[in-house]
Amino acid sequence: MASNGNDAAKAKYEQKVPVFYYRPTHTDCQLLREQWIRARYERKEFVCVERQEPYSAGYREGFLWKRARDNGQFLSRKCILSERDGALKYFNKHDAREPKALMKIHTLNASFQPGKIGQPHGLQVTYLKDNSTRNIFVYHKDGKEMVDWFNAIRAARFHYLQVAFPGAHHADLVPKLTRNYIKEGYMEKTGPKHTEGFKKRWFTIDDRRLMYFKDPLDAYARGEVFIGSKENSYTVLPGLPPSTQGYHWQFGITIVTPDRKFLFTCETEEEQQDWMAAFQGLVNRPMLPQEYAVEAHFKHKP
Repeated sequence: MASNGNDAAKAKYEQKVPVFYYRPTHTDCQLLREQWIRARYERKEFVCVERQEPYSAGYREGFLWKRARDNGQFLSRKCILSERDGALKYFNKHDAREPKALMKIHTLNASFQPGKIGQPHGLQVTYLKDNSTRNIFVYHKDGKEMVDWFNAIRAARFHYLQVAFPGAHHADLVPKLTRNYIKEGYMEKTGPKHTEGFKKRWFTIDDRRLMYFKDPLDAYARGEVFIGSKENSYTVLPGLPPSTQGYHWQFGITIVTPDRKFLFTCETEEEQQDWMAAFQGLVNRPMLPQEYAVEAHFKHKP
């Protein structure tokens, strides 16, 4: 009986959920889970389609608190998401005519990061600028506003991908709308000659890009490494070459690419195993045609 009741409620309150709308799981942050419940039962957004306009209209304008790159303060910034312009823009002054940054929808990603940002509604937005990853960190005091921005970005990405991949099934497009990072955390690294001392850095695996930052909230990565597949001569090994010196943490990882070896150390064996599993998952996954183009960009970077 209870099951039938749940099915009936689901049929009623989820009858018109847009295909792009993010349906959170138990692993997602509290904000997403709470707003999903409110959207269904309190606001009845998926019964009355007109209530979906904040994220389905193709245009969204408002103010978000954005973290300043130099001093870490959060400042109010006007933001505009326009599917027609194919971009998310923010402006440093409310009356500015030209945006401070223009983020093309086709490289845009958004991921809730309340712990890292230090705000319960904190969203990390990334995009590519000259084929390098750029981060901005934003939040809004109203949880619904922030989730509406998130789903507006997903809607814009969905409509872009429908044009880019005509005939593609919705099920194939939805996983490409936004993505969470495969793994984040601290490791130590050394330079290309393997003679420099190891330095502690914050690492993020975003699909096949391994990025490292001096600080988790840096706007730009200090460096990026492409992680390809084993068919293309990428391997991941536990430990470090015997001659390696200058490291503090004892649990090493060596990533072998066609061009060079990258050396990392982890603080604990558990962390080492977690990073190894993440890297191995990428190495075991065959590369897609578009990933060869990304790899080529990395090889031509200075």
